[in-house]
Amino acid sequence: MTIDEIREEIDALDDELLKIFNRRAALALAIGEIKKAEGRAVYDPKREQKIFERMKAANPGPLDDGAIVRFFERVIDETRRLERIRTKGE
Repeated sequence: MTIDEIREEIDALDDELLKIFNRRAALALAIGEIKKAEGRAVYDPKREQKIFERMKAANPGPLDDGAIVRFFERVIDETRRLERIRTKGE
């Protein structure tokens, strides 16, 4: 494959990731609404730890487990921030 072909494939994957990240955020917002209605906290450290453990167990590489955890920490952190913004404004 050429560099341009590889970059095209990366661009296509990035497009998919964008859709996936936004779908995940929408689902997290739905959970945030349920938590708000039930008076539950947005932050659930046990749930986050389960996510990290599940992702490390499923990780085939080449990214190491530390990288996977950092990716998911960032995704979760941004989603939690969005939940707080949305639930605060309602």
